[in-house]
Amino acid sequence: MLGVVIPYWGQSIFRAVGIAVAVLIPAGTAVYLYLFKMVSFMQSRLGPMEAGPYGSMQLFAEVGKFLQKEDLHPDNADRFIFKSAIFVVFLTVFLVYLAVPFGPFAVFADYATGIFFALAVSSVAVLGILMAGWSSANKYSLMGGLRAAGQLIAYELPMILAVMGVVIQAGTLNMQGIVAAQKNGEIFGWGGIGNPYVFTQFVALVIFLIAAQAELTQTPFDMPVAESELVAGFMTEYSGFRFLLFFIAEFASAGAFAALAATLFLGGWALPGVPLDASYMNVIGPIVLFTKMLILMSLIFFVRFTYPRFREDQLQTFAWKFLIPLSLANILVTGVLKVVF
Repeated sequence: MLGVVIPYWGQSIFRAVGIAVAVLIPAGTAVYLYLFKMVSFMQSRLGPMEAGPYGSMQLFAEVGKFLQKEDLHPDNADRFIFKSAIFVVFLTVFLVYLAVPFGPFAVFADYATGIFFALAVSSVAVLGILMAGWSSANKYSLMGGLRAAGQLIAYELPMILAVMGVVIQAGTLNMQGIVAAQKNGEIFGWGGIGNPYVFTQFVALVIFLIAAQAELTQTPFDMPVAESELVAGFMTEYSGFRFLLFFIAEFASAGAFAALAATLFLGGWALPGVPLDASYMNVIGPIVLFTKMLILMSLIFFVRFTYPRFREDQLQTFAWKFLIPLSLANILVTGVLKVVF
């Protein structure tokens, strides 16, 4: 629009910086709002208050503390795999954000099969967790890695099947196309707010959020890192900077899944009454999407701080005997209604 041609290397740098911002800002916001403050208010306490106004700088203090700690590894560990596992986990979060649109043109990679790409790369995180558990030469870590693998494989299925309902209704795998389908849709002939799929695919949204909770290994699905059983699970032997990266990856993943859910079910970056091709939405759109992400993350962390941990058999039974049949039924109903109407 300004007549400036950015070379490929410049575009690559812009994408790298943009994705880093998209990953770290939601992660840092989630840590302060939910881990430090929301859980504190739920337990009738104030939370961190010393570092900065109302404890707003506590996160930076925590990062500084971890950066000063020594980076250790067990003597019998496979050092290369042990050290590279976290980067496999962290890279998946960056790749998920590649396909998430933040505005009409504010998208890092507008794939024709964007949602397929996002779900595919998100499942790679289990490899990093397995690498961390196996390479640590620690029985607790190995058990945590194996638990995580079984859990993530079980809950990827209902998540993917839940998304299928949205894909069938929108008629596209493209993330921008899904946003446009919701923006241009109608509810019983009224198009004032479009047709956010939270109404027609509410069951799919609930299934998606439950599966995301399991993918994040957060309570009540925190068996892979159960402190009372496995110390810290697959992270037991990690210290310093690498433990910090695992910690950041957990909250960054929560932001990534919330971004996907906001795009699929809440209309993404679009606003009612605003044209899809409005150039100013490239600035306002990220704010709109970030607000919707915070709403969904509040649900994720409310569940984390409210419900007790499942047993391993209860977790598997819930996925295979309840969520998967329910998601298949949702696909069937969506397909029938798509054909009829």
